[in-house]
Parts: sequence; structure tokens; C-alpha cells
Amino acid sequence: MDAVETPRADKIAQFLVDAAVWAPSVYDTQPWWFGTHGSTVTVHADTERRLNVADPHGREMYISCGAALYTLRLAVRNLGRMPAVRLIADQRRPGLIADVGVGPPQAATGEDRQMYEQVRRRHTHSGGFRPSGLPIGLLQALRTHAYCEQVSLRVVADPRVRIALAALTEAAEQVQRQNPAYVAEVARWAAVSAGVPEETCPRESAHLDADFAGCDFARGQGWGQTGSEQRDATGVVAVLLTEADERDDWLCAGQALQRILLCAAEYDVSAAFHSQALEVPELREFIRTRFCDGAHPQMIMRLGIAHAGVARRSVTELTRAEL
Repeated sequence: MDAVETPRADKIAQFLVDAAVWAPSVYDTQPWWFGTHGSTVTVHADTERRLNVADPHGREMYISCGAALYTLRLAVRNLGRMPAVRLIADQRRPGLIADVGVGPPQAATGEDRQMYEQVRRRHTHSGGFRPSGLPIGLLQALRTHAYCEQVSLRVVADPRVRIALAALTEAAEQVQRQNPAYVAEVARWAAVSAGVPEETCPRESAHLDADFAGCDFARGQGWGQTGSEQRDATGVVAVLLTEADERDDWLCAGQALQRILLCAAEYDVSAAFHSQALEVPELREFIRTRFCDGAHPQMIMRLGIAHAGVARRSVTELTRAEL
């Protein structure tokens, strides 16, 4: 039963959803919708927004939904309450993920509030980063945040491994572009049609020390931000890992991802996602066995300081009353 009664409960649920819609998602698909009952918010995967070609099993969709789930948890903490989370596994309703209720009072910590302040500031990036390094101690803090969600964040320190991951990302991008269905799917979620401002996406791929391929959202059409001749920094390359590879593991990975990104955003550090090699089963298995000691890679990312922003789907579109 809700710890908060209506009509205040309805406003609280809306407040929680207002935060959740800012979660990151692969290709900015935002593959979720939210049901409300009193102050409880139910998270649903929106399977119509799943990438059927790139993500046939829904792994990336559930990672994205996990990020939204963590944001709901954090929003409850910002209210000075404990989140009451109930994961739901229903074969009849596979898109049903979790209930997030408002639990007993407990004052939010300074860290909770600082991270919540980053929910709307946090942004992903597609391109190179400034050459400056990350703040001292940040990487260890990010590892700790991932560990708290039962996920590992492995920083790729060996330059040879960074080059290998960049090459595998490029190979995957080129392989996928040979599939007309994949090209059509990427076009559907291209930045312009999804409402992302042109100035937030590079017109051409950045020239990086370890050249990670970016998704070709512009498809040679010439729109987007004009690049420069300057060679940008790759940033810190990291891989998000889980011990197992089931739906709950993907949800944990998504929660860890958002937690990491919000912590990083406090220091104006953003992330560039590189999911291409993990969307090709053979390459994902190669990365798992050669670079991850048998753990399952859920996201390859670069971390650095840059400027970017994304557009969110409206809260009205994403919220439905549940009986």
C-alpha cells in the first residue's frame, strides 16, 4: 500500500515520472512507458521502440529501462523517502518490469541530492572529447557506484586493448551497414527525425587517437555540427560488465549505467556509447572471452568532457493511469 495518500500521491507520481524520462537510452529510443497508481510508478518496456534488428533479444532495451528505474529510485530519495522497488517477471506481460513505490521517510544524503541535480544536466555525446583528463578519484568513485548495483566497470588502461575495441567497433559498424534492415532502423531513430537538435551531433566522425566509429545518423546527408581539423581526445574507455546475461542482469547494468553517468555529470564528464560491436553476437562473444575474463559486456563507452544535449519524449506521452 502506498505510504502517501491521494491527491498528493498523484503529484508525487508525476514528479517521479518527470525525472525518469531524462534517463539515457541506446540510440535515444527511450523505450519505456510508465503506469501510475497513487504514488507508485510502474515501469514498462515499450517494445514498439525496441531495435528489432540491432537488439532482437531486447538486451539494450532493458538496459535503457534499467536506467529509467534507477532514476525513479533516485527521485524517491530526493523526496526524503526510501524507494520500495519490486521487480516483476510475468511471462504474460514481458514488458512489465518493476513497481517503484514511496517507502518510509529517510533523509536524502548530500550525495543523493547532488546526483539528482544532474538528472537533467547529464547528457551523452557523439564525438571526441577535450584533451584534459578526468578529475582525480572519479574513476574509483564510478567503479564503486557500479559495484553497488552488482555490476563491474572495467577501465581499459592498456592502449592496445583500446585500439582493439575501437577496431572491433568500426568492423561492427561496417558489417551492420551492409544490412539494409539495419540501415533503415538507424534511419528511423536518426537524430533529426527523433527531434535531437542538429548542433548536438557531429557532421562527420571525430578524428580520435583510438578511432571509435560513431553511428552514421546523418547517412551522408550533410546535416549536423561541422567538425574541425583538430584531433580530439578519445577519453577514458570503459566497459560495463555483468556476471550473468539475463533480463535482470541487463536491468542492473542500466541502473549502474545511470548511476555512473550522474556521478560523472557532477564533474561535467559525459559519455559516448559504442554499442555496435556488442550488437554483433560473434564480436560480443570475442570481446567477452578476450577482454572481459568471461564476464558479459553490456556497454562500451568513452568518458570525457564535452558539450551535448538530447531531446526527451513528453511526460504526457509516457504516462498512463493504471487501475
